[in-house]
Amino acid sequence: MSTPQAPAASPTDAGKPASSREVLAEARRRRTFAVISHPDAGKSTLTEALALHAKVISEAGAVHGKAGRKSTVSDWMEMEKARGISVSSTALQFNYSSPESGEPGADGDADIVNVINLVDTPGHSDFSEDTYRVLTAVDAAVMLIDAAKGLEPQTLKLFQVCRHRGIPVITVINKWDRPGRAPLELLDEIDERIGLTPTPLFWPVGIAGDFRGLLRRGTGDAAGEAVEYIRFTRTAGGAKIAPEENLSPDEALEREGDTWTEAAEEAELLSASGQDHDQEMFLAGQTSPVIFASAMLNFGVRQILDTLVALAPPPGARLDIADKPRNVDDAFSAVVFKVQAGMDTAHRDRLAFMRVVSGVFERGMVVTHAQTGKPFATKYALTVFGRERTTVENAYPGDVVGLVNATALAPGHTLYVEPKVEFPPIPSFAPEHFAILRAESASKYKQFRKAVDQLDSEGVVQILRNDIRGDASPVMAAVGPMQFEVVAARMKAEYNVDPKIEPLGYALARRTDPASEVELNRQRGVEVFTRSDGVLLALVSDKWRLQYIQKELPDLTLEPLVAATD
Repeated sequence: MSTPQAPAASPTDAGKPASSREVLAEARRRRTFAVISHPDAGKSTLTEALALHAKVISEAGAVHGKAGRKSTVSDWMEMEKARGISVSSTALQFNYSSPESGEPGADGDADIVNVINLVDTPGHSDFSEDTYRVLTAVDAAVMLIDAAKGLEPQTLKLFQVCRHRGIPVITVINKWDRPGRAPLELLDEIDERIGLTPTPLFWPVGIAGDFRGLLRRGTGDAAGEAVEYIRFTRTAGGAKIAPEENLSPDEALEREGDTWTEAAEEAELLSASGQDHDQEMFLAGQTSPVIFASAMLNFGVRQILDTLVALAPPPGARLDIADKPRNVDDAFSAVVFKVQAGMDTAHRDRLAFMRVVSGVFERGMVVTHAQTGKPFATKYALTVFGRERTTVENAYPGDVVGLVNATALAPGHTLYVEPKVEFPPIPSFAPEHFAILRAESASKYKQFRKAVDQLDSEGVVQILRNDIRGDASPVMAAVGPMQFEVVAARMKAEYNVDPKIEPLGYALARRTDPASEVELNRQRGVEVFTRSDGVLLALVSDKWRLQYIQKELPDLTLEPLVAATD
C-alpha cells in the first residue's frame, strides 16, 4: 500500500562537487512533518502555536471560548472556520532557530536556522485519504493525543499508516491544562495498544488540570535524571508565547514542594522501565519521544519544535518504482501529494503541492512529467503559509512547493530532471459512500462540469461515470459522507452552482475489468462505472450480494481496493 522509503541517508561531503555539498547542507537543515490526531485533539491549535513560537505570526488565531473567535491560519475554508474542524490538508513553511546544543529544551545559542515544513492534515476520519497522501510526503509525524481521552480510533489508524511507511513518531499529550488521565496510565496505553515504547523527554509538573511546567529528563549518561524545571506563565487567552522560567531541581523543589517531588520520582521510574530515549530505536519506529503540552496555552510548544529539530530525521533517499534509491543530492525530482483549488478567491487557480525529493528546484526550470513524458514549465511556484503565498525561487529536498495552474498534475505524479525517475503512485482508498450529483439549474451546467472536473482532479471525491447516467449525473464515491458536504460547499462558493446530491444505494466498490462488465451489469444490485483514471469499478448493494455473485459467478473479476484502515 505504501510508497517505500529508503533508509535515512547520512552522506558525507567528502569528494562531492559544490552543488552536491550545498544540497546536502540544505537538506540537513530541513524537517518535514505532519501532525496526526483524532478530531478535536487540538491539531489545528497546535499548528498555530508552532507558528507562533517560530515567530512567523505575532498572535495565535484560535481564541477559544470567546465571541468572534478567529480561525487558525491553517483552516482557510469557510466550512472549516464555521465548524472548527480541518477538512483539507494545508502546508506551512517557516524558519526556526534552535539551540546550538541540539538537545531538546536545552539553552544554547539560537543561531542554527532550520526550515520547517509542516503539513497540517484533516482531522475528521472522513478525510483519511487526504491524510494518507500527506503522509507520503513527510519524514516524521507528531501524534497528538488528548490527555483525557487517550488513544482514539482515528489516531490508531493513522499511526498504523506511519508504522507501515516507516515514519518515526513523536508523541505529544495535549490539553494537560484540563482534567485528564494519569500520565503513567497514558504511557501504558500507548505501549499496550500500539506496541510503541514511549520515552518521555519532558514530564509534567502538576496533574492534568493543574499544569505548572515541565521536568526535562536527562539523556545519555544522565538518562532519567531531572535536569531542570521549565515553569510556564499563562497569557491572556493563550494568544501570546507563554513566558518560561528555567529552574534547577533544587529551586524547583523549593518552589513546588511535593508536586515537584512526585514528578521527579515518576521520571526516575521511567528509567527503571527502560523508557529512556534511544535515537536508533526512535528512527526504527520502536520508540516514541513524549512531550506533555497545552497547545491552547502555548505550554510545551517550544519543546516540541526543539525536539523535532534535534531528533526528527532530515530528508533522505526515496525508493522509485524499481526500488532504486533517489538520493537527496541527485538531480531534481519531486512527488505531487496534494492538489487544491479555491485557496485564492481572487483567482480560481489550482495549486499542485509537490514535495522535493532530490536536487535543487529553481523557479522557471523545465522538468519532465513522468506520467506523460511531457515537459512541464515551473514559472509560477509558491511557498504557502495557510492562504498566504510567496513566490519561491529555490527549494531543496524536504521543501513543499505549490505549482500554480498545474492542470496536468494529480496526487502521486512525479516530476524530474534527467536521469529519469518515477516514484510509486499513491493508491485511492476504497469508497464506502455513493451519491448522484446534479446541478439544480440546467443553465449552470457549464459551471457544474468545471466544478466536477476540478474537485475530481483534487481527489476531494472520486467521480464515476457510465453511459446510462451520462455526464449530467455523475456518481460521487467517498470514504466518508462529509466529503459530499465539502463538494456542495465548494461548488456553491467557487462556482456559484447549487448542487443536488442524492444518496445511491450501494455499499461496496470492487475493481473489475471489461470482460466482466457486461455480466455484472446484468446482476441485480450491481452497476459498473468508469473512474476518472480509467479504472472500472463495480458498485454492489451489500456484502451478501457480493458473496452471492462471487459464489455463482467465480470467473468474474471483483478485486478489493485499498481500504482506509489498511
